[in-house]
Amino acid sequence: MKTIITNNPRVQEQYSDQYNLEYLDKSFLDVLYHVRDGIHQGDLLLTHPLSGSVKPNETPYKSIVVEKKSGNVDMDSLLIIEDAIVMARNLLKTPKLFMEDDQRMEDCKLIDLTLLSSALNK
Repeated sequence: MKTIITNNPRVQEQYSDQYNLEYLDKSFLDVLYHVRDGIHQGDLLLTHPLSGSVKPNETPYKSIVVEKKSGNVDMDSLLIIEDAIVMARNLLKTPKLFMEDDQRMEDCKLIDLTLLSSALNK
């Protein structure tokens, strides 16, 4: 079953009626950890965890599509998510380009929603 894992409220509003969706009120990195935990249970990545050219220090929002499964670990999915976690940790050491109360937060939500919509419409 296709499942969207997101911390973006706009994605939750847009897709919760159409897709299985797991909303996490957590950080970008926590979304990656959650996806990794699912991959350890057998889930498959359907979208790249660092899709687009938006880096973790440029947005707090991330939406990833997985195929919910159980069983053997897909090594390709595991390697991709582990690499994404390492890259995200490194990028988050640099100053963030957004502020929690800034209008740019709405822009960040829209960018993540647009990237996800593009992937779902393929």
